[in-house]
Amino acid sequence: MTQKTISLLICALGGEGAGVLTEWIIEAAKESGYAAQSTSIPGVAQRTGATTYYIEVFSEPMSALNTKQPLFSLSPVPGRLDCLLSSELLETARQCTLGLPSPKHTLTLSSSARTITTQERMELGDGRWDEEQLRSIVSQSSREHYFLDMQFLAKKEGTIVSSVMLGVIAGSGLFPIPSSSFEKVVSRSGLNAKASLRGFQSGLENMSVLVNQSRMISALLNDSDPKNVTPIKVNSSIEHIFPLTTHPLITLGYERLIDYQGISYAKHYLQQLQLILKKEQALDPTGSNAYAITSSVARWLALWMSFEDIIRVADLKSRLTRRQRVLKEIKASDKDMVKVYEHFKPGIAELAALLPLGPAKKLLQWESKRVAKGRPDLSLSLKLGSHTLLGFLSLRFLASLKVFRKHGFRYQEEHALIEQWLACVKSSAELDWHLGLEIAQCGQLIKGYGKTNERGKKNLLHILHQVSTSSLPVAQRIEAIAAIRKAALVDESGASLDQALQKYGAPAREILAQPIRWMKKPHH
Repeated sequence: MTQKTISLLICALGGEGAGVLTEWIIEAAKESGYAAQSTSIPGVAQRTGATTYYIEVFSEPMSALNTKQPLFSLSPVPGRLDCLLSSELLETARQCTLGLPSPKHTLTLSSSARTITTQERMELGDGRWDEEQLRSIVSQSSREHYFLDMQFLAKKEGTIVSSVMLGVIAGSGLFPIPSSSFEKVVSRSGLNAKASLRGFQSGLENMSVLVNQSRMISALLNDSDPKNVTPIKVNSSIEHIFPLTTHPLITLGYERLIDYQGISYAKHYLQQLQLILKKEQALDPTGSNAYAITSSVARWLALWMSFEDIIRVADLKSRLTRRQRVLKEIKASDKDMVKVYEHFKPGIAELAALLPLGPAKKLLQWESKRVAKGRPDLSLSLKLGSHTLLGFLSLRFLASLKVFRKHGFRYQEEHALIEQWLACVKSSAELDWHLGLEIAQCGQLIKGYGKTNERGKKNLLHILHQVSTSSLPVAQRIEAIAAIRKAALVDESGASLDQALQKYGAPAREILAQPIRWMKKPHH
């Protein structure tokens, strides 16, 4: 073996035990007779500089060096890093952009898990970074790279992610340190040793599988036929009707709606998509656009049809899988007594959603008049203990009301709006395929619940009635809808949306009446 130091940079978020991981590696190196050194650079926060730990291990044991002492660096040299280990995908990509990893030298071991940043959560639309783009950054900056969901493995084994990361290092073969040395130091880590050993073994086994698969694929590429691809297995109702490119999204939507309302409801979803597909096939017989309109409608229609109501919330909160997840997250043992309380605050809108059309409208009109007079919205604060028999049965009773959902006001209202949207998708696509696609993507505006959901529906209707049918040339109309849709997702106040409407000459949104409330001046 060439005499050299093997360098490793560990990037971790707060509370993930990267400091302990570094100590484990140093102890294991010394246990095996290798010289090692570590330094750390504490970060302020994840995106302004995650805590990083730099480790160097000399490639030959001390016994072979006689009296010589290896010389270590205190920080990594850009472009000469041997391995980058990271517990979060965006953090991995960020480190790659700093210039330390190199396509010629660096092995990158990254968790595929994401910790959504505050900036991503602030977006009204889908503000998450594109994971494919992040993976591309990592692959372009690495000699060899592997992705593994280390967070999932850690939760599965009931431990912190650092023990899984140690197993990943052992499985990668980066250091000339046997796995038994890593096991020894982990077993001496105190009360959590058993859980840490489980995490270590899980990381080691999964990483070994990835490495072996990579080697096997590299060996087979020279001999095997790359066209021998196993087709995706999907539901037969989807497989025989819809094009292959649309199968993943439609399958997810179909399964979601079966869980939400049942098989007949999911079949209604497929029937709606078939009408969109027929229209798109007539406009694009060769499928040159990969049936993007059908795929877009499949995505947003499934989410819209599974709108959140008190029935859905009660169903999710009373499922056995949820309780199991709660117990696992708090790491409760069989001897622990766990009490789980569910908080609800249903208002008149939630009650009206379950009623038939006539009574629901009367109830909403009555509430609207009350609010117009300056009175506060009526609501009822509820606290149910799902660990109690009464609380659990109450939740299951609410969940059982889904058989009546189709007769409720909310269902009728939502599906009436859905029909308007789908009709506009079809009519717009007849004018221009790209116009139909933009209207289909406007389904993204329907999200959340309460006032956020209502605002999204009003913005969508404004686009359907005022922008999609405007007198603008089709090309400008396509540009306008795309810009207005994106502006509607920028902020909740609607300031960006109003600017976009004004820019493209579209009518302004209706100004909603707000009650003026007079308050008595307090006497001191």
